[in-house]
Amino acid sequence: MGKLERIAAQQDRAAGRGPSRRSFLLTAAGSAFLFGFARQGKAAQVYPQGAPEALKEAAAFEPTIWCSIAPDGWVNVNIIRAEMGQHIGTALARIIADEMEADWNKVRITYVDTDPKWGLMVTGGSWSVWMTWDQFRQAGAAARTVMVEQGAKLLGVSPAACIARNGQVIAGGRSISYGDIVSRAHPTKTYTPEEMAKLPLKPASEHRLIGKDVKALDIPSKTNGTAIYGIDAKLEGMVYARPKLPPTRYGSKVVSVDDSEAKKVKGYIRYIVLEDPSDTVPGWVAVLASSYPAAIRATDALKVVWTPGKTANITEQDILDYGRKQIANKAGGSCVFNDPGVDETFAKAAKVVEQTYTCSSVLHYQLEPMNALARQHEGKWEVHCGNQWQTLFLPVIAKALQVPESEVVMRSYLLGGGFGRRLNGDYAVPAALISKAIGGKPVKLIFTRSDDVLFDSIRSPSVQTVRAALGQDGAITAWQHHASAGWPTRVMASAFMEKGADGKPYDQFAIAGADHWYDVGPMLVRALDNELASETFRPGWLRSVSSGWTPWAHESFLDEIAYARKLDPVDYRLSLLDSKGRNAGSAPNSVGGASRQANVLRHLVEKCGYGKVSLPADTAIGIATTFGQERAMPTWTAGAVQVHVDRKTGVVTCQKIWLVLDAGTIIDPDGAAAQTEGGALWGLSMALFEGTEIVDGNVRDRNLNTYTPLRIADVPEMDVEFLPSTEKPMGLGEPGVTTIAPAVGNAIFNAVGVRLRHLPIRPADVLKALKEKGNA
Repeated sequence: MGKLERIAAQQDRAAGRGPSRRSFLLTAAGSAFLFGFARQGKAAQVYPQGAPEALKEAAAFEPTIWCSIAPDGWVNVNIIRAEMGQHIGTALARIIADEMEADWNKVRITYVDTDPKWGLMVTGGSWSVWMTWDQFRQAGAAARTVMVEQGAKLLGVSPAACIARNGQVIAGGRSISYGDIVSRAHPTKTYTPEEMAKLPLKPASEHRLIGKDVKALDIPSKTNGTAIYGIDAKLEGMVYARPKLPPTRYGSKVVSVDDSEAKKVKGYIRYIVLEDPSDTVPGWVAVLASSYPAAIRATDALKVVWTPGKTANITEQDILDYGRKQIANKAGGSCVFNDPGVDETFAKAAKVVEQTYTCSSVLHYQLEPMNALARQHEGKWEVHCGNQWQTLFLPVIAKALQVPESEVVMRSYLLGGGFGRRLNGDYAVPAALISKAIGGKPVKLIFTRSDDVLFDSIRSPSVQTVRAALGQDGAITAWQHHASAGWPTRVMASAFMEKGADGKPYDQFAIAGADHWYDVGPMLVRALDNELASETFRPGWLRSVSSGWTPWAHESFLDEIAYARKLDPVDYRLSLLDSKGRNAGSAPNSVGGASRQANVLRHLVEKCGYGKVSLPADTAIGIATTFGQERAMPTWTAGAVQVHVDRKTGVVTCQKIWLVLDAGTIIDPDGAAAQTEGGALWGLSMALFEGTEIVDGNVRDRNLNTYTPLRIADVPEMDVEFLPSTEKPMGLGEPGVTTIAPAVGNAIFNAVGVRLRHLPIRPADVLKALKEKGNA
């Protein structure tokens, strides 16, 4: 199959004319794949029969590695972020397309494979738009500048007499399309990042795609079955594999393997005891078979005896107790803030209030279980999978294979759900090792749902103690926030950790959110690495990470202080959001500081009628406000939740959620709303329904019969609003999660007068609290 034929096949599939993705087959011949991943960032083109040969021979114009314009006018945008349902390609492509004045109907996207030229390839932390905004605007400006310059020459006018609109350069009543400019002028100018940074950018008032409703570029393929996910990838001659997982995440050693029963399974090939120089999958055994059903049955039949690791008897309570001891030891941990005068202020306080809040372990449960396809081909090791952080795990794969990084490439696919799980590419390592063990032949490793859960990089259980020093008038004079949890960044990307006020490294994703924007006097914010958690399982990043637990503590605690002082919780928060000192904010990311957080809170109160509407008995609204995920790139967020509490059963029903956000410039309104709604529902799920626990060194719940995330019947009415802004766009993948749990807890207190301090809030917890209140 020639190049143009392969590309034509790609276009046929995109139009719904090709095979379904379930029957999709990657050909083993050559290095160009059917769906045209970019190797050099070039835009692949298809020309109709009868097209002029000169047009076919003309090269696409690529002013930067990020985009190109073909002679037929099609614009290709190269995307290094992972697509997992958030339509990131659509959002990022419209940044370039808007700035270059492209015709949106002639824009397409290419999700690229790993190559050092792309720089940091990571999709997480709500970073994608925020991190790409400036770069892609500049890339679009570069393309527009050249089109205007070359178009003006072809039209015989000066560039000053021209404007660019909808894929054309226009001079008065005359115009020329971008495609014609490329095919006739053959522009070759390219730009360095430094040159792009100097180009003039369009003002917000001239945006024609950003913030507007436009069609998502990936919807057709996702709805007609042609979209290709990691689990769909196939290679000629590949075999299937399933892991046989050891009893503990670390330290297990294989004593013996008996495959006598596995040999009775038709299609069983062999088992492999993996030797992993990267120590990513210690103690693993893999089963090979000619089909995946055979691999499942043979793995179940395989008998393996292990010597378990030292955490075989660890429980969730052991981990939480360890965290409490860490907090009690004032000498440990790393300090994000450690302002002068904290200890002295607490020592002189008229009163010190303190509460401890805990959260259970949480599983990812993304729709697509972990999988990876690996082979050695033409001198390189290829790993085919969906992944959120290729830059992080390509070196780990190379270490496991004991080859240079230049000999490993990760082929990118759509993700059937990520939510932080695929930031950890550990599942790619065993696939590569299995392939190596069988001479580099292609092998497809697929985890069953229970395998996936046992191997999950779970959100660590956490324990937090928050303390406030109060003056004679009851005002807060100093603040302490101590949080203990497993640190995923320390475990998987230690070089990525930040340094605190004390110069010690800490995992910012295990404490973000505790470094809040309230003025509470001198602050101590201390992050503690729960080593027992990290020894028991591999802590992972899960949607909003610590911002899923730190606001649970500080927003619940603020409500507790407000009610103890007989103050309105909203007024109390507003009095602390004074935007002074470090809370004033700075350009370009946090312009306005705490004043913008106060603004979303005020708007939320007006929207939901907090304190003004009359509600039935045992029904109330609770509020909370945060700044999304990270202080360095705040998405100002305020959330309200209306709940009803059944005093007989303890069941808490969420009736409505309101969210108001200031995320700066909104690129993709529909995507922004979907991201926020999805985040809020996950926040609700973790508040009332979702959580597991560690039992005998592993998670208790192995499938959805006992693990109970939010169901469709429990989805409440939702009202999401974004405040208009022309500031730099911030992230929206995480912020929707952050306010929901504390708002739920505060609403329960407002409804029935009981305070819950552990997530998830189960009916039994509510009944117990009501009973204790009645006996008090």
